[in-house]
Amino acid sequence: MAEVIRMPKMSDTMEEGVIASWQKKVGDTVESGDILAEVETDKATMELESFEDGTLLYVGVQENESVPVDGVIAIIGEEGENIDSLLKDIQNGQSSGGDNGQEAPAEEPSDSSAEQEVDASDVNANVITMPKMSDTMEEGVIASWQKKVGDKVESGDILAEVETDKATMELESYEDGTLLYIGVEEGGSVAIDGVIAIVGEEGADYEKLLKAHTSGKKEGGNTEEDKPEPKATDTVKGSAEEKTAPEVTPTHAESSSETTTDGGRIKASPLAKKMAEEKGFNLAQIPGSGENGRIVKRDVENYTPAAQPAPAQQQPATQKEAAQQPAPVKLPEVVGEERFQEVNVSQMRKTIARRLAESKYSAPHFYLTMEIDMTRAMEARKSMNELSPVKISFNDIVLKAVAAALKQHPKVNVSWLGDKMRYNEHINIGVAVAVEEGLLVPVVRFADSKTLSHISAEVKDLASKAKNKELQPKDWEGSTFTISNLGMFGIEEFTAIINPPDACIMAIGGIKETPVVKNGQIVPGHVMKVTLSCDHRAVDGAIGAAFLQTFKAYMEDPIRILI
Repeated sequence: MAEVIRMPKMSDTMEEGVIASWQKKVGDTVESGDILAEVETDKATMELESFEDGTLLYVGVQENESVPVDGVIAIIGEEGENIDSLLKDIQNGQSSGGDNGQEAPAEEPSDSSAEQEVDASDVNANVITMPKMSDTMEEGVIASWQKKVGDKVESGDILAEVETDKATMELESYEDGTLLYIGVEEGGSVAIDGVIAIVGEEGADYEKLLKAHTSGKKEGGNTEEDKPEPKATDTVKGSAEEKTAPEVTPTHAESSSETTTDGGRIKASPLAKKMAEEKGFNLAQIPGSGENGRIVKRDVENYTPAAQPAPAQQQPATQKEAAQQPAPVKLPEVVGEERFQEVNVSQMRKTIARRLAESKYSAPHFYLTMEIDMTRAMEARKSMNELSPVKISFNDIVLKAVAAALKQHPKVNVSWLGDKMRYNEHINIGVAVAVEEGLLVPVVRFADSKTLSHISAEVKDLASKAKNKELQPKDWEGSTFTISNLGMFGIEEFTAIINPPDACIMAIGGIKETPVVKNGQIVPGHVMKVTLSCDHRAVDGAIGAAFLQTFKAYMEDPIRILI
């Protein structure tokens, strides 16, 4: 009998995997223990073994495609076995479909009756809904209504000013008629496609139309869905629009003409009105380059008011005075091309984003920073490297000092598990390692029992495996405390996000040569800053501070670590 092969959960944080490569193809014979495929998880690329004997009958995921945990990736069975019914069950989500077939027809009569109850095809009116005025807009706020219920409305009239997430914009009407209904008062918000008004024939039954729109069953009527959305004129024009729009350089004759509608109303955006008022311009004299002659931001910016006749005793200016006037600066127009590249997010990056977001927004972080005199540590490291079989780094000394300090302060070596806390008696230090696709945290186990040379060799080996995607689950699971070091990049200090379920992470800065005070004298010194991030649910400030004091004592006198 054919067996379905599903995506296993290969790490504690894995949610989906990517088939990096298939080692078998459809028709190949498979034995238990054979490698079916290589799977890229959020931590490493791992081999997927078969537990079945038979023939590979079906491959459900192509190379470089992702599939969630427990998703179907293959079927193994006897050669020539018919798996059509099994594939059908997989495609239907394992549902028999018997009940569904009976439910669907039962819903149709109710839908039909609903349509008859709210049929608004005889209502000569149209629903105005909130248009999407920007790519990120989810709702709009009615800043002000320019019309009130009962007012006559013509196509092109401004119904309201709408405040979006980007700017305050004007909402125009495409319809002629009477404003019958206002669904949102000034200051109220409404979601995209939400009803904000109804425009139609005076006396039309707009309530019936409103019910029809709400139920979505109106037939034959002129709803807003059959027409283009109301025009939204942005009061803050983009740079691209300003470049392509024709330049407006009004002459004296143009300035004397007024820009008004047939009813005497000046068509101008709210921003243009505000700018004209601030500059002291007569809005009626500014030619509009917007739709239907509307005055927009660029018109006010480009407008040059005509000089007013000066009194006889003040005209004209002498040539010498004119020559002293500074010449206007004309900036060259810079033309460029906006470029970008979009790439699919890797499994590692997805997991980093999810876990760090969960940690940052669920764990109440607090931070403790301390300066450490590294003079003795530098001397000790130089002496150690003269005898050590491997080169010992400052990071190795930090790791050993952290392990020793945790032994003195077990309340910091704790894991937060939601409804309980785990006080760890073993000390496993996670070391953050930067790789091309993100960040991995391999673990140095029982760090308090290992020598500095042992720690140094192990960290180097784990870092190499991390960069080559060779880490196995046992290499990254089980940390009780984490350190993250950016000192080698010249970073003096930073804060790190806790790596759950750990309750603390220490951020290590670089060693900086700086003046320090010793015995009342200012002398050259070498200082390193560390910042401890703590989960306040598990660790209190005094406990974290005491741990840092012990850590500092070990770092300022490294010989104590070896005792």
